[in-house]
Parts: sequence; C-alpha cells; structure tokens
Amino acid sequence: MKIRKDDKVVVLSGRDKGAEGKVLSVDPKAGKVIVEGVLMATVHQKPRRQGEEGGIIKRETPIYASKVMLICPKCGKPTRVGHAFADGKKSRACKKCGASF
Repeated sequence: MKIRKDDKVVVLSGRDKGAEGKVLSVDPKAGKVIVEGVLMATVHQKPRRQGEEGGIIKRETPIYASKVMLICPKCGKPTRVGHAFADGKKSRACKKCGASF
C-alpha cells in the first residue's frame, strides 16, 4: 500500500467526498484505512468495568484505500504516489511536484 499511518489524505468518493483527514490506521490485508473524522458510525457501548459509563458514541470505520488520495506535504495538492531513488534508498515521491517524502 502506498498510504501509511499519519499521512494526510482526501476522500475521493462516497458520502464523505472531499473530506480531508489524517490516517489513523492501515490494514494492508483488507486494503482499508481508517481516516480521522471520516465515515463515522454510531456504536452502542456497554460499560465494561464498575463505575464506567456506557452510551452511544461515534467511531471512525474503515474505508477502502482506493477511495482516498494522498496529499503531498510540500505542494499541498492531492497526488498519485510515485517512487524516487536517492542515496540508494527507495522513497515515495509526488507525481505533481516531484518532491520525495
């Protein structure tokens, strides 16, 4: 996967189209990511310990990685991810401005 944890992404399709957020976790096996503030679901939570409160909370749910696009940290635009070789190491690169990150 070309998207990693803590990357800033924009949602391309679905009910949260156009929303930007930080990637909280990545599941490469399922091809999904969890993005901060995107695809919120209402969850009914039971109290687990004595004194803890239960209730209805909102939680982020996974979204397919193909529905998000990485935002370049240098130019700030949504971009496809390429690869660049510098000092014998492979790194990700912006297809628009060419910056490595």
